[in-house]
Amino acid sequence: MNVLQISHCYYPPFLDCSRQYAALFKGTGIKVTTVYLTGEPDLEVERATGSDEVIFLGYKSKDVSGLKLGAIRKIRQIVAEKEFRFCIAHRAKPTYVALLATSLPVISVRHNFGDFDRYGRRLLVNLFRKRLLLLGVSNAVRDEMRVRLPHWPHEQIETLYNRIDVDAVQAELLNKNEAREFLGLPADAWVVGNVGRLHHDKDQATLIRGFAMALPQLPQNSLLLIMGSGPLEQALKNLAAELGVADKVVFAGQVSNGRRYFRAFDVFALTSDHEPFGMVLLEAMAAGLPIICSDSGGGTEVVAGVGLLFPLADAGALADKLVEAASHADGHASVILQQLQKHFSDEAARQQFRALAFVQTRGLLN
Repeated sequence: MNVLQISHCYYPPFLDCSRQYAALFKGTGIKVTTVYLTGEPDLEVERATGSDEVIFLGYKSKDVSGLKLGAIRKIRQIVAEKEFRFCIAHRAKPTYVALLATSLPVISVRHNFGDFDRYGRRLLVNLFRKRLLLLGVSNAVRDEMRVRLPHWPHEQIETLYNRIDVDAVQAELLNKNEAREFLGLPADAWVVGNVGRLHHDKDQATLIRGFAMALPQLPQNSLLLIMGSGPLEQALKNLAAELGVADKVVFAGQVSNGRRYFRAFDVFALTSDHEPFGMVLLEAMAAGLPIICSDSGGGTEVVAGVGLLFPLADAGALADKLVEAASHADGHASVILQQLQKHFSDEAARQQFRALAFVQTRGLLN
């Protein structure tokens, strides 16, 4: 049996998304062919995709705008060469190509909010509803799709959480001292970590305000480290200076494979506005870190029962959670790792995928 997977590109996080879905079939005898619409051939990408076959169509992003006729023709050629049981397509463009290029059942994975705000996208999926399963990366994304597509049966709009290869991620982690040395952090500091693009959606402004408010009650030599780059960098630095904490906030910039250094942190804080899922939360959990997260979007589902939640954009509530985390710094790692293995590991995803009604009733794995 062969499965076709189509991804728009292999840039983060979609290389790992492709790996996640290829891993569903590990050890089953099912062969996975992954096609990247854009991007030049890359041996490391091929290895990391974890598929039996990887095909790079090599388009530029502008080449797959509009009708995408070239991509449709090439996918038709690929499908003609072997028998595929179904197709997995990530996001809107690959779904469009898969539906028009093949007659296969299509599992369309949706990674963002707002995918069906456009009438044209709603029209397309309604035309092909009989052979479509829509998967949201969180219940929050799934529920929004169900609202936008009210006539669809619920079993055709489901959730399959993002996940990580827990053992592989943990094998990459540096120990605390090594990670702090690389990041230039004092060995005795108490460090709040945050990773994400410096953008309004990530709301690091609330993080800096909350940290400044909590600082008098936090351990001595407390620091906030923000890993990432983006258009708000200078504005955030100015905010830290205005609040008198510029010497306590470290802007690390873009760090290659930043998750390797997560053990440098004592607690991980995510303040995002309506995060569809939050892969960075899984990486922080793999490091055994206590988690603080805004109660918005899919992140709430990821840390339910093991993390500290605060109302979105409420700096005072965040400050309280930082103080609470500093007071209960030990004893959470094993519970966090259990949550990760139970709900967000490759093995958990295999079981959840097989249980989906669409997969069962269509006999996709028979």
